[in-house]
Amino acid sequence: MNMSTKRELLAAATVADPRWAAVVARDPEADGRFVYSVATTGVYCRPSCAARRPRPENVAFHAGPADAERAGFRPCKRCRPDRPSLAEAHATMVARLCRTIEGSGQAPTLEALAREAGMSPHHLQRVFKAIVGLSPRQYAAAHRAQRARERLGASGSVTDALYDAGFGSSGRFYENSNELLGMTPTAWRAGGANTEIRFAIGQCSLGAILVAATGRGVCAILIGDDPDELARDLQDRFPRATLVGGDAAFEKTVATVVGFVEAPRLGLDLPLDVRGTAFQQRVWQALREIPPGSTASYTEIAARIGAPKSVRAVAGACAANALAVAIPCHRVVRNDGGLAGYRWGVARKRALLEREAGGTRRASSSTTRPEQARR
Repeated sequence: MNMSTKRELLAAATVADPRWAAVVARDPEADGRFVYSVATTGVYCRPSCAARRPRPENVAFHAGPADAERAGFRPCKRCRPDRPSLAEAHATMVARLCRTIEGSGQAPTLEALAREAGMSPHHLQRVFKAIVGLSPRQYAAAHRAQRARERLGASGSVTDALYDAGFGSSGRFYENSNELLGMTPTAWRAGGANTEIRFAIGQCSLGAILVAATGRGVCAILIGDDPDELARDLQDRFPRATLVGGDAAFEKTVATVVGFVEAPRLGLDLPLDVRGTAFQQRVWQALREIPPGSTASYTEIAARIGAPKSVRAVAGACAANALAVAIPCHRVVRNDGGLAGYRWGVARKRALLEREAGGTRRASSSTTRPEQARR
């Protein structure tokens, strides 16, 4: 084999490697995943290195700096691949600021956090939001609300719980309690006591389906194989709420939901009682904007809500969704179009997408009264 043919084969092998595309694009998202070395210079670089692009036949890929140095290469002086990347440094800094926020009795000001980070307030706000998906202020509010939920279940009084959670006044918390808890703090602390939730269980071609609603709107749409398990799930969410079997009027709501499952292009126009953190609410709203018959990747959703680095958090928000089909998390797929995990099963996710893409399927539904479901 002559030298020219050997170079051509090496170049072809490099170009065929998906890591080469990251090098060509100088993709900062690939930093930390691998480094590449250049035989003619004896150095190794990050994928995002701004140096002149090497010829592919001179490139080799390595798992990390240690592997490249064992192979006899030295770090590039331009991109410093042996040091933490800017993205890694930002992630470490933001994690430290999150611990600062969580450990503070009162939420630190943006200016105080910026001084700790050694950044301008504007720059910190942008970096923090890109990584966490929330501004420092929103993160502090979400953490405070989570602490309130925990304290409400353990504290001797509602007032003590709110002050322990970091709320400067109970009035401010009560003003937003419906948004944060879906009910008053007293009702939350009582496990939903004195809160009436109507529900009914029906059948559709995907299995059993439970629909529940408060006075504000539908708060749960759960799908599964076992009606009893769905009822227990609802009871676990509100252990001391008054669960009321749906009357004929409410069973029409169940029929509406079942009809939407069978023919998703008809749309679902029902008031919803959506409860979640500020970040989850933003993700869920983005999901509701995906039209039937279309899909979006977790990465695309993260970009749409202005938090491109929060792909894992987007996946977590999808998993936390308790309103199947109404908040269409089944329309979110992997970057390669594959069907990732789905709370109600990948087979159901595939069936919903096929219906939305190819039309409707004849409905096969009935409504089971709650007392029948628990027999």
